[in-house]
Amino acid sequence: MEDDFLANFSKRISRITAELVAGFQFVRGLKNAVSIFGSSRAQPGTSHYEEARKLAYSLAKEGRPIVTGGGPGIMEAANRGAYEAKGESIGINIKLPQWQWVNKYVTNSIAMRYFFTRKVMFSFAAKVYVFFPGGYGTLDEFFEMVTLVQTKKLVRKVLIIAVGKEYWNSLFAWIKQDAHIKYKAVKKEELDIVRIVDSAEQALRLIQKFSKNNI
Repeated sequence: MEDDFLANFSKRISRITAELVAGFQFVRGLKNAVSIFGSSRAQPGTSHYEEARKLAYSLAKEGRPIVTGGGPGIMEAANRGAYEAKGESIGINIKLPQWQWVNKYVTNSIAMRYFFTRKVMFSFAAKVYVFFPGGYGTLDEFFEMVTLVQTKKLVRKVLIIAVGKEYWNSLFAWIKQDAHIKYKAVKKEELDIVRIVDSAEQALRLIQKFSKNNI
């Protein structure tokens, strides 16, 4: 039994190592990329889908690669915008039982077996991270990036934007009132890690200003 466990453990370590190597090779050539996250359930024609599409289109027109998880919803919207702008439309996909296809607007992709290796790739793929409303997966990726900034694990300066005040304001009100004021678990300066906006245009202006000041 122990020998079987060790054999499987060794195989898993080998798979993880190979996935990390392949992932770094995939993202290392990206320059001035923007990663866009959000719900896989957002449908074409909805406000968040169309805002993500519009933002990605504008960014791709400026020559910025657009990086997403490669799936449906907001990911598809961002890839679609980049594709329509004839820009780089990148997908870092995850292999899941319920869906593991890459949306049709991705022009270059890699599929990851493990969520944590995928998040490592996201953390190295871009300097700008834009989060649209989403579920547990989006929030997991969101707090991962916030924590990397908070703990200074990223050697470069990054910009984190949350789009959609109606969705995000209640979360940040809780963080401020409970996590910061009541429980003192979050420092005052850490409340400013994320910029909250309400539209693709506002997000684009922040990204342009950030890029100008952090060449």
